[in-house]
Amino acid sequence: MSRPARHSLIPLRHGVSASCVAQPSNVAFERLLDFLAHRLTAIDRHAWALRMAQGDVLDESGLPLPPDAPCRPGARVYYYRHIDDEPVVPFEETVLHQDAHLVVADKPHFLPVTPGGRYVQQTLLVRLKRRLGLPELSPVHRIDRETAGLVVFSVRPQDRAAYQALFRERTVDKVYEAIAPHTPRLATPQRRCSRIVEEDGAFFRMTEAPGEPNSETTIALLEQRGPWARYRLEPVTGKRHQLRVHMNALGLPIVGDQFYPRVLRGPDEAEDFREPLRLLAQAIAFTDPVTGEARRFESGRGLQWPVAEAG
Repeated sequence: MSRPARHSLIPLRHGVSASCVAQPSNVAFERLLDFLAHRLTAIDRHAWALRMAQGDVLDESGLPLPPDAPCRPGARVYYYRHIDDEPVVPFEETVLHQDAHLVVADKPHFLPVTPGGRYVQQTLLVRLKRRLGLPELSPVHRIDRETAGLVVFSVRPQDRAAYQALFRERTVDKVYEAIAPHTPRLATPQRRCSRIVEEDGAFFRMTEAPGEPNSETTIALLEQRGPWARYRLEPVTGKRHQLRVHMNALGLPIVGDQFYPRVLRGPDEAEDFREPLRLLAQAIAFTDPVTGEARRFESGRGLQWPVAEAG
């Protein structure tokens, strides 16, 4: 997960770091525009020419490259991502903690942590870079776009690997809360261990499969209200969609889940902001590898109980 430091001569634009691509050394392109249109096909040739004319494509010295710039084999090119019709996420993040090493943010539902797909400006990382004026800010872990709650960021590039190692080596205590159907058949607390893999034919969904377990979650009942219950979820591992998959496998799909047990809305479809996933990254604790301090943070957010009957 470690990334190289941002190029010092390539500035942020609107909180967004430039992306980088190396020109090929073994393929002949007369002009850089020819290479970009061939290599990065998500943007058509006309759009690349327009971006170059606007100064959005730079060389390694930070100088704009015009549409007629020649291709220079092996040279790196920097460009800025932007999306003309990017969806607006109408909810605000909260900064719970900031010091010389860490920023801890309390993320709303629907907001991605980092740029990708349809989102660049409407991401937690870009919002925080702009708001706090911290160009080197970097998340040291991730939570799903649909999930609300705590996300930890490293302020300094030289500290990043140490904080990332905490999550990789599982020396972080993480607590989530979720609202899902209540069933007296489920004995809690219980430990769910299974093998989670990407579902065939659906890249955005995960599923349990036979084989050696690669995921583990402890599940406990906190509160019951009629047919619904609030659960405490403590993941030991960090597989994608782990908590959602484990709860669904127990017959307790989390309220508001658009992917489990069946797809109600695909990843590229418009959001229904009235129906968030009832999953919250509620608390996180660890020993700071840089300062030696005992760190613990708690979300100030809560989960909305559903009105409709379970069924």
